[in-house]
Amino acid sequence: MEFFGLPISAILSQLLLGLVNGSFYAMLSLGLAVIFGLLNVVNFAHGAMFMMGALLTWIGLTFLNIGYWPMLVIAPICVACFGILIERVFLKHLYELDHLYGLLLTFGLTLMVEGCFRSFFGVSGMPYNVPETLTGTIDVGFMMLPIYRAWVVVASLVVCFGTWFVIEKTQLGSYLRAGTENPQLIQAFGINFPLMVTLTYGFGVGLAAFSGVLAAPIIQVSPLMGSNLIITIFAIVVIGGMGSIMGSILTGLGLGLIEAFTKVFYPEASSTVVFVVMALVLIVRPAGLFGREK
Repeated sequence: MEFFGLPISAILSQLLLGLVNGSFYAMLSLGLAVIFGLLNVVNFAHGAMFMMGALLTWIGLTFLNIGYWPMLVIAPICVACFGILIERVFLKHLYELDHLYGLLLTFGLTLMVEGCFRSFFGVSGMPYNVPETLTGTIDVGFMMLPIYRAWVVVASLVVCFGTWFVIEKTQLGSYLRAGTENPQLIQAFGINFPLMVTLTYGFGVGLAAFSGVLAAPIIQVSPLMGSNLIITIFAIVVIGGMGSIMGSILTGLGLGLIEAFTKVFYPEASSTVVFVVMALVLIVRPAGLFGREK
């Protein structure tokens, strides 16, 4: 069976691979949305945190003989602690200021972090092998799907929708959302809201690092790997609606599929289709697909 002259199996294969990219997009944009929605900070350093997660995973295996599974926990915790330090030292002074100050600060931090890692590891990509327990393929009928890519999709979806559930459906999430509207009221009930803000930023960058660990066996680990993604991730967050948790998840997955579909029929446009969609969405709905109009 064919569709526009191409075998259906080839199209489905490409879309399935697009779902893998969409999973990375969803998790990275989710972290950005959490930080912006709850802290009101445009975190341009998100790509650097993604890179740190992948590079720490590579360092753990290469120099410390720590395998993939321990690093799936260790790397996000290390990056989250680094993020907490950044929030306590720098970002806490910017919450009442214009978004531009947070953007410039995190952009400067990105340059510093990338420059530091580049001076030690250069700019060439470094391979990271798929863990033995996730090697091999699964026959899904129209293609042989690598087990590791299936794991990436499942892990990303579990983390993304688990985060959405905590923020939208639990008491902790209600405290966070209420604190963004009236932090004095939350603190009047004896809740340490500044600590919640700090931990939220740490969790947001920890999500980026978790994505980096998942990405390490798929793409070449490099100090510049985050800078190649961050603009696309920002576009996805804008399309979904700044601060919208579910919007970031669904838009990230959807744009991964759209990008894959574009690669099949018009490969030259696959790197720009996200920005075309962003322009169209902003014309029709400036707040984004799931954002709230003010």
